[in-house]
Amino acid sequence: MCGALARALARLGAEVRLLMPAYRGVAARVPGLRPVGELQLPAAPPARLLRGRMPGSRAGLYLLDIPELYDRPGGPYAGPDGTDWPDNAWRFAALGRAAVTLALGRADPRWRPDLVHAHDWQAGLAPALLALERGRPATVFTVHNLAYQGVFPWETFRDLALPWELWSMERLEYYGRFAFIKGGLACADWLNTVSPTYAREIQTPEHGFGLDGLLRHRAARLVGILNGIDEEEWNPGRDPRIAARYSRRTLARRAVNKAALQARFGLPAHAEAPLLAHIGRLVEQKGVDLILGALDGLLAHGAQLVILGSGAAHLEQAVRAAAERYPGRVAAHIGYDEALAHLIEAGCDVFLMPSRFEPCGLNQMYSLRYGAVPVVRRTGGLADTVVDASEEAVAAGTATGFVFDPPTSEALLEACRRAIACYREHPAVWRQLMRTGMAQDFSWRASARRYLALYRRALQAQEA
Repeated sequence: MCGALARALARLGAEVRLLMPAYRGVAARVPGLRPVGELQLPAAPPARLLRGRMPGSRAGLYLLDIPELYDRPGGPYAGPDGTDWPDNAWRFAALGRAAVTLALGRADPRWRPDLVHAHDWQAGLAPALLALERGRPATVFTVHNLAYQGVFPWETFRDLALPWELWSMERLEYYGRFAFIKGGLACADWLNTVSPTYAREIQTPEHGFGLDGLLRHRAARLVGILNGIDEEEWNPGRDPRIAARYSRRTLARRAVNKAALQARFGLPAHAEAPLLAHIGRLVEQKGVDLILGALDGLLAHGAQLVILGSGAAHLEQAVRAAAERYPGRVAAHIGYDEALAHLIEAGCDVFLMPSRFEPCGLNQMYSLRYGAVPVVRRTGGLADTVVDASEEAVAAGTATGFVFDPPTSEALLEACRRAIACYREHPAVWRQLMRTGMAQDFSWRASARRYLALYRRALQAQEA
């Protein structure tokens, strides 16, 4: 998201520079990297700051090069076994402190920003530390998923040598521990989340994860802005990963992709069978257990089901067991395959996304762009991007999918029954749903304009 937003902002004329750790392999992908200088950051090994440009963009890029902290196998936050790195507090404290040094013009003397935009708990210390500085830039903090908060013991706060001014309920202290995310939530000039509905949801006990009181306190400075999608990467008219390219005007070609998807998974090539699909992390948040709970009912309606994803071991096993129990009707690929994800979006009739909570979500937007009609739970970004096929919305030409409310298999099944009935009995309405979905604008350009407006508000507030 950060890379896509930076590119879109640069195309709109903003001077953007992205700061990120030099994770293993990243520097090799950035041509023309040059050292800016050495950084001496508290509680961190010696660091180098490297400067270059994001590939395919005018946006600048800084890499924080600390091999002891970032040059590791695995992912950015966890090792190859999926366990969080035990020194994550030190890793991301260094990132926050580097951002402050850069923001105050002390790292690259040739550049100083007007505004710092920090994302999620890993960058949460930057707004907190900047709040202690005079003559600082404006700050914006984005919450991508409030469930991840970067909470550590008080001893870690002490060992990181953080300023004592930050140890209070109004700053970083969190029930006797400290939370990186509070640095952003409590100290940034403006806050946002990645959808308008999620911005409201996180102010409730159900979705606030213990921080709803703080968010209600800051509600006047909290907005929701939908993420965009890469419309070049996800374009059915140009996609090299699918069996047949198509557009809103050539929807008949989609049938080739459905047949290819059925063949890929060993499903009977029944063109009339509603083909349902789910792509995502196999965790309770995403609701794959709700899909499995509705499975018998879905198959009783003659549906086929394809699942692509990985996650919790017990859910991976449950998905495998369902595929083994219903060969030729249910198929799964445990893991992730980018090309297969594109073919699924291009070939399925219905895309299932029954998330218990979903800050923004991308797959429902991919599905709409590819003419796959989504069935989603009314939460977060799903509520903001999918219009239920009520009689009124169908008549108005605004409907794009099917929406349900309770996070239960029964509610999901009922929404799927509505979708399957429409697919079989009202083909003209179904085509209208597909075409309306494909016409939606989920580009990063639209999102970037909203972020620029937020930045202006933050700058005006600081000037006042």
